[in-house]
Amino acid sequence: MSNVQSSWIPAGVPLASAALFGFRAVLVSLLLALSLPAGATELDDDEISAVTGDLEQQKQASNLELMTVAEQAAAATRALTALQQDIAALRSDQQALDQKIAATAARRADLDQRIAAGEQAMADLSERHDAVRLSLVSRRAVLAEVLAALQRIGRDPPPALLVSPEDALSSVRSAILLGAVVPEIRAETEALASDLKELASLRQAITEERSALAKALSDNDAEEQRLSNLAAEKEALHAESERRLEREQQRAEALTERSAELESVIASLAGEIETIRQAAEAARKAEEDRQRRLAEQLERARAYAAVALPDKNRIAPAYAFSKLLGALDRPVAGDTIRYFGADDGAGHPLAGEIVATGKGATVLAPVDGWVVYAGPFRSYGQVVILDTGEKHHVVLAGMEKLKVSTGRFVLSGEPVATMGQTRFAGASALTLASERPTLYIEFRKDGQPVDPRAWWKDEMSSGKVSNDT
Repeated sequence: MSNVQSSWIPAGVPLASAALFGFRAVLVSLLLALSLPAGATELDDDEISAVTGDLEQQKQASNLELMTVAEQAAAATRALTALQQDIAALRSDQQALDQKIAATAARRADLDQRIAAGEQAMADLSERHDAVRLSLVSRRAVLAEVLAALQRIGRDPPPALLVSPEDALSSVRSAILLGAVVPEIRAETEALASDLKELASLRQAITEERSALAKALSDNDAEEQRLSNLAAEKEALHAESERRLEREQQRAEALTERSAELESVIASLAGEIETIRQAAEAARKAEEDRQRRLAEQLERARAYAAVALPDKNRIAPAYAFSKLLGALDRPVAGDTIRYFGADDGAGHPLAGEIVATGKGATVLAPVDGWVVYAGPFRSYGQVVILDTGEKHHVVLAGMEKLKVSTGRFVLSGEPVATMGQTRFAGASALTLASERPTLYIEFRKDGQPVDPRAWWKDEMSSGKVSNDT
């Protein structure tokens, strides 16, 4: 009980205002804890509605988030499929590039063989070229002698035999010389022409072979570079696709885990909402049964009161509290020093009234009612709360000794407590300059304080009442 009491008054509230906050919080807490009437059901319904509303909002938010996560998971699955297809295509392209690179390497090997063969052919041609050249050089002297003879004959031709018989011997000699030299010169000339033609063709073949090999080497190098670049690019794309695939797989796994968590949360929220609704329905039925039993008791009491005096052994109020306006006596004799709505000394309106009484005075129950709470409240002394029916409560505070306990039914005029010899420290701000013990009285309807003067006999007779309840 002490833990509950320590939370009734907010921190920082002045002592004079503490009575207003404290007694109101005491009443609300006790009504909620004991499932009593006077607005308890309405408060429970409001709290239940607030809790179920919050849970429904959380459930809707979780459903929306689950839908979003499901859409993201579907998108991640599509992205994974696309990445896997891209990776398969890259692998196929990589295989094709590997085949092309292998073919290029084979062509390069063939070119290398051709280059080696060309170099051997060029070496053979060079040897043949040198041989022909040496042959020409070696026959240069013979050719020069023949050419010189031919020049002499041309400058001094042999005479005709009929003109000059003396020169017949010279003509014969010249004919014999020409007959011996000309065929050899012709053969040498034909061999020389053939050698020169072969030399020219060899030089042309060597030049063409060199050009063809150079072009083939250049094309092969370009193809190797292109294929190498393509292979590097495909490898980079493959690595990037693998990294993206790993990221998407991690994202898909995270989305799957989040989806499972949200489904668990939604199921838990649905269970909590259903449990709260079932508990609220059970509490509502219990409250309806209790109200029905109480109404039956009150009806029996009213019926009995209509034909006879109230029974001293009754367990329900003899009269409806709303019918007792101007019919109640104050619970203790004394002087009222602060009325309902007056300044409580801290700038706040007083929720009840304060009566200065004598030392050790007996406090009586002003009306029939159930004791819903009887016990201490911090430094405000002993507190008694009566449920008088029709959602009304009477709060009495500032007493020293109690004569009743929680759960009892007391009759009007029955002693419930006695006052102390001095005022309590917690009520010092409410007692102002009075040194006498003070009793704090508060009437509540539906959990809200009302002016109690409408129920006092002396207030009605003096005409001081101005109450709008």
